[in-house]
Amino acid sequence: MNDRWKTMGPPRAGMRAGKAGWGPVALAVVAGCLSACGGAGQGQTDEPPEVFERIVNVEVETIAPRSFTRSVRLTGVARAMNDVVVSAEEGGVVRVVVRDKGRRIGAGEAIVQLDDAILRAQVATATAQAQLAEEVWQRRRKLYEEDGIGSELSYLEARYAAEQARGSLEALEERLARTVVRAPISGTLDERFVEVGAMVSPGTPVARIVQTASIKILAGVPERYALDVTAGALAAVRFSVLPGQSFESSVTYAGATVDPDSRTFAVELLLPNPGGRIKPEMIADIEIVLEEIAEAIVVPQQALVSMEAGQVVFVVEGDEAGARAAARRVEVSASQGNEVVIASGLEAGSRLVVVGQQGLTDGDRVRVVGGGTEPEGGGDQ
Repeated sequence: MNDRWKTMGPPRAGMRAGKAGWGPVALAVVAGCLSACGGAGQGQTDEPPEVFERIVNVEVETIAPRSFTRSVRLTGVARAMNDVVVSAEEGGVVRVVVRDKGRRIGAGEAIVQLDDAILRAQVATATAQAQLAEEVWQRRRKLYEEDGIGSELSYLEARYAAEQARGSLEALEERLARTVVRAPISGTLDERFVEVGAMVSPGTPVARIVQTASIKILAGVPERYALDVTAGALAAVRFSVLPGQSFESSVTYAGATVDPDSRTFAVELLLPNPGGRIKPEMIADIEIVLEEIAEAIVVPQQALVSMEAGQVVFVVEGDEAGARAAARRVEVSASQGNEVVIASGLEAGSRLVVVGQQGLTDGDRVRVVGGGTEPEGGGDQ
């Protein structure tokens, strides 16, 4: 053992240092490196670091006051101004059809004629009885009033008998007149329900007459518009079967109650119908004006940005070289479709950001690339 250790010799100094840790020479080298690196870093802090600021591309619209109309759109149905089912007032067999369906007819003109033979005979009998009663009355009146002959009772009996006979005659004459079924209104004889030889009784439907020189438009308005839609409100009416045509009208009637099932209240509009182009039961598209504002600040709905403090819009301030976005808190007073009316917070002449506003914050640098004046060269996208 001792001979082996003698042959290997004592451990070297480097090997002892590796076992004990870093030697003095190695520590000196590391310290020199750290000193050199620290000196280089201190030399760089003398120059300000380069700062990068983002520029957001936006599109703008210049705000100018204009008129704004708030309206409600409804679906209605056209109805004839008058739609009457004419019924027989007297019984009998239909002998003559005077007017056929599809024909124009005036008020008071005959539609059908019923058999009147029995009533004519009754009228003739009643006429004779009335003449006799009148003759008796006139003679007794003369004797009683001028000559004092006869009793007062006979005088009164003759008087009332004459009046009764006249009344009976008038009733029979009226029944005879009603054997001719006449049109109560002017219009078109749209349907006829009886033919020659048919037996009718009082109340039997004979014909239907519609008057379409004017048309009623009926619709239901949601109850939330109850305070906005009143009689006199302006409206526009369109029909899909009459493309390109719009009819101006107004609300002539607004219901006083709300239907509990549909939660709507009824409205009516009147339209002139020259030529009969509008047919009853056609579907109508109605737009009723709720509010008109002459000078309004109107912006697109998408220009609004919702934040915790409320709704804001962004406008561009400054020249093109230093343009920045500025947030404006606004209040909305009305809306229609994709447009809103700004009650406060935005002034005419402002350059409103309409594209790119979702990613903006107050004070951001912006570049106008559409809808407004672009910088020279067009700007990079």
